[in-house]
Amino acid sequence: MKRLVALLALLASPVAGQQSGTPAAPEIAFDSKLDFLQPRRNLGEVLGIAVSPKGRVVVLNHPGSSTSGPLYGNATTQLLEYDESGRFVRELGQGVYGLGYAHSVRFDKAGNLWVVDKGTNSVMRFDPEGFVTMNFGRRPEGVEEHEFVHFDRGATPPRHRDGYFNQPTDIAWDAAGNSYITDGYVNSRVAKIDKNGDWVKSWGTRGAENGQFNTPHNIGVDRAGNVYVADRGNARIQVFDGDGRFLRVIKIAVPVPAGARQVLGDTSPEPPTTGTLAAGAPWTICLTEGPTQYLYTSDAFPGRIYKLSLDGRVVGMLGRAGRQPGQFNWIHGIACPSENELFVADMNNWRVQKLTLHPDRTRSSVSGQ
Repeated sequence: MKRLVALLALLASPVAGQQSGTPAAPEIAFDSKLDFLQPRRNLGEVLGIAVSPKGRVVVLNHPGSSTSGPLYGNATTQLLEYDESGRFVRELGQGVYGLGYAHSVRFDKAGNLWVVDKGTNSVMRFDPEGFVTMNFGRRPEGVEEHEFVHFDRGATPPRHRDGYFNQPTDIAWDAAGNSYITDGYVNSRVAKIDKNGDWVKSWGTRGAENGQFNTPHNIGVDRAGNVYVADRGNARIQVFDGDGRFLRVIKIAVPVPAGARQVLGDTSPEPPTTGTLAAGAPWTICLTEGPTQYLYTSDAFPGRIYKLSLDGRVVGMLGRAGRQPGQFNWIHGIACPSENELFVADMNNWRVQKLTLHPDRTRSSVSGQ
């Protein structure tokens, strides 16, 4: 009987990399600084943030316009650059054809800034001087009813076409300089482009099976060349090799705290287990570059940031949904220049938070209010 019980317990245990987190996942203490970018300015929705190898900070901001343009469909992307001390340097990308409603920003190892624009179906590389030196995809012409823009989520997705995107979301690179682009809200796939800009392949379709996606929202590549995709609508991270072969699934299964509430929308008595607002549904991917690589990701509900080992184990978490300093209202992007320093695009709070983590402390604190 004891052997039978032991066997049943073994069979019931999660497969490595399939379930991550335990009720005992530790809370990481942290400081949140709100005024590190100077001079202060009003921001709109902050969708992305990136830190260059030299410490430059670029904020992807959607300030909108109170004086011109249509209320719906107004091009609104703004790229603000700051130096390593947080002082404003310049605005980038003014008048660039491919900027309309950008979704993410990333620096590559050479210090080039890449902007993924969901609104124009474009991915652009800016050199350190601020000039576009490469662009992928094509912005739809304003006069046409473009098949790559209009799509009913209940309908059959349009055919994938090499070289084109349909509301792309993010970009990452491997050591050989290949680009991996999550494409995105409509195409539900990952595209691979080599260092010369030549299309290599794509993989994935809309769905919930392994290798399928429901809004691949962020992406990262580790030093071994494994590709991590935040499959947000399916509330999981999928891991592939550089050729698109499925390796494993990571699901964040940390219990929701009692009394947790949605910041926007109704709070269900039974938290959803899948979809964009499910607990543990990953919105972001950031891989650290220290001796041991870690993966940071975040959810909208209960609004936490999770620190994972690359095998999918939650080694710590921090924060919650809310509007106060040190709380978050839909984290849309994370930059992690070091293991214990995070820059957070706090989208619906219209701000950036700089977090300093203190694994040796037991309680969170806030500074710089």
